[in-house]
Amino acid sequence: MNNNNQGPLSGVRIADLTSVLLGPFATQILGDHGADVIKIEGLDGDTTRDIGPRQSDDMAAVYMTANRNKRSLAIDLKNPDGKAAFLEFLKTVDVLVHNMRPSAIKRLGLTYEDVKKVNPNIVYCGAFGFSQEGPYANKPAYDDMIQGVSGIAATQSQLVGRPAYMPTVLADKATGLTVVYAVSMALFHRERTGQGQEVKVPMFETMVQFHMLEHLYGEHFVPAKGSAGYPRATSPTRHPYKTKDDRMIGCLPYVDKQWKAFFTIAGQPELMDDPRFCNISARLANIDALYALLSDIIVTRNADDWLRDLEEANIPAVPINTPTDLITDPHLVETGYWKELDHPTEGKLRFTGIPTSFSETPGDISRLPPRHGEHSVEVLAEAGVKQENIDKLIAAGVIKNKTE
Repeated sequence: MNNNNQGPLSGVRIADLTSVLLGPFATQILGDHGADVIKIEGLDGDTTRDIGPRQSDDMAAVYMTANRNKRSLAIDLKNPDGKAAFLEFLKTVDVLVHNMRPSAIKRLGLTYEDVKKVNPNIVYCGAFGFSQEGPYANKPAYDDMIQGVSGIAATQSQLVGRPAYMPTVLADKATGLTVVYAVSMALFHRERTGQGQEVKVPMFETMVQFHMLEHLYGEHFVPAKGSAGYPRATSPTRHPYKTKDDRMIGCLPYVDKQWKAFFTIAGQPELMDDPRFCNISARLANIDALYALLSDIIVTRNADDWLRDLEEANIPAVPINTPTDLITDPHLVETGYWKELDHPTEGKLRFTGIPTSFSETPGDISRLPPRHGEHSVEVLAEAGVKQENIDKLIAAGVIKNKTE
């Protein structure tokens, strides 16, 4: 595919020194919106290249979901000649993103202080497990660990009876989105002032902010006016509801008008006068009983009847989709969300769409996930590394290209 992505970040070059999901998800979004993202990989490649179904050894499903709109440079950064070539490349980039522990990036000699010597105006973003100013600074961090230490797993106890991880890599993805907006803001600052800077995005603090938005609750006050935890979100009776025909729907009357309409549809309008449910404060104080009642009411009718009547009353209600259902969800199909594209080595592939839209600078899927080292030669040549030096690096096994 030709790189014709004219998104809002067109012209921005990013050195993507990330792996697994947090960083690659972030840099993929930047690439979706026009940035020229160069994925920097060791000679063994990103570990996700081996996770999930695959047609080729280095092109597994999990890798491909987070690495479109990128080029791949496979290089041994521990080798002095490889590092020297990489530093030449860094002179041409606007942004470097990495998700290594501080000790690892220091051993490579690629800290912010190191990199700004060759590129003083670079936006340098490090995504870490924990803030570098605290005692957890050098702890290793994976999504499960951050869900645990940030309180998310413990909050699940109120729903499932024990601490539990969310069945998605929530911390990785939320922190990845934070990297996207942090890098974008730093680029905006540089556009106005010409000044680069170091940006740090810690997973732990990011997820505490994310989690405690509603759950700080009573602890928002000093001294506290109650415990932490938003009762509506932690109610054990808050869940998808079973209908008479054994389907599941999500339903959320919220304001007084919606509850009045719901009780009317249910044939029990008098419930709006029940002191437990008559206003939002009363409903919150009795949320477990309210949602248990909702469950008892919804099971009396078929799903299609509920969805029709609730939509007419402007009450939020949806069918409960499985991940497989999403492939044929009528809204996603109608809007053309899923993109099916032919990869030159992997065959036809399905990709998620780009959820954001811009009237003047829309993003695009202009590059399919690269093979390991597919663009090593062209990236270094663009950076001004002489062909004879590139040939030496290939011969010495310092870089890998797709023909090997």
